Amino acid sequence: QVQLVESGGGSVQAGGSLRLSCSASTITVSSYCMAWFRQAPGKQREGVADIGTNGWTRYVDSVKARFTISKDNGENTLYLQMNSLKPEDSGLYICAAGRPTWNLECTTWQIWGQGTQVTVSS
Repeated sequence: QVQLVESGGGSVQAGGSLRLSCSASTITVSSYCMAWFRQAPGKQREGVADIGTNGWTRYVDSVKARFTISKDNGENTLYLQMNSLKPEDSGLYICAAGRPTWNLECTTWQIWGQGTQVTVSS
């Protein structure tokens, strides 16, 4: 069974930093589109950032220039470096994986982790 296991969440003050990790088993992150989503209480799940098999990245506007998504193919792990954190960044951060389309686009997500909680206080 494919597993994505997130870690690195925690509580931090506004302006601080956290680095999230998503360790994959059974799949190889280099062959999949990988993404981070987040869900705050009472809000819809939101895509935060994703990275394609060719390395291109995409971010939601609210985190651009503050968050960086990356992956270590040797460690088979996805990362999310989060800097200058704001209270509105709080939520459950969930790792996801999906097969790319024929032209390497990332449009659907088939595999989901359980999430790691991030709490940013003002």
